[in-house]
Amino acid sequence: MAITTLKVGILAAGITPDELRDEYGSYADMFIELFNRAGETFAYEVFDVRDDCFPDSVQQCDAWLITGSKFSVYDGFQWIDRLKQFVRDVYAEGRPLLGICFGHQIIAEALGGRVEKYSDGWGVGLQRYQVVAAHKLAGTQLKEFTLNAMHQDQVVNLPEQACVLASSTFCKYAALAYGDAVLTLQAHPEFTSKFERELVSLRKGVVIPEDVADRGLSSLIDSTIERDEEPVVRWMTTFLKQVNNEKHQADIT
Repeated sequence: MAITTLKVGILAAGITPDELRDEYGSYADMFIELFNRAGETFAYEVFDVRDDCFPDSVQQCDAWLITGSKFSVYDGFQWIDRLKQFVRDVYAEGRPLLGICFGHQIIAEALGGRVEKYSDGWGVGLQRYQVVAAHKLAGTQLKEFTLNAMHQDQVVNLPEQACVLASSTFCKYAALAYGDAVLTLQAHPEFTSKFERELVSLRKGVVIPEDVADRGLSSLIDSTIERDEEPVVRWMTTFLKQVNNEKHQADIT
């Protein structure tokens, strides 16, 4: 049987700021570059869901990924409600689904959880997380990992079917799994530290309080802190391929 290329549908819920886009591209571009750096040869189709551009069906791609966004999942826009329904449809279909930041949050809301602005404010810069569950999707090669973060909203109530994979003192529900086919992360594996520095600087004193931004920027210039992009992207791509293979095998038996 011929081996086909896994096609990932990127549901773009946001886009990089105008000031940074020429150099860094869109959030969808960042994920494609991230997987390319990991040596993956996935095919991609991007859907700008914030502009109400949606796939015709969940079968249109083998796997799905929801990006970050400047919007909140409780903003009440029609496209957000439509995306929540699409999440439920993908979950029912059993296709692999990744959610990052806003994607992490909207999957939780779509499946019965709750997201709100966190009482302790913003999490920016490099954040350390501990892997807390021995779930099939937990990334067994990891005991802890450090990634860039950029969020004020957090998942505060879990859906009944959610399993917590990773946590920190600032973000209790930092990585979640739903069954064997949905994996979500609050942090941003696709953000390089250079991009994060420029993003935090751009938002300092405008969106992010100056003291919080300064602490985040300090973490980004601390040479003793390393970002764990490589093991996290390997975790993500292994998840996509394994779940897709398992679903394919189930469909033909």
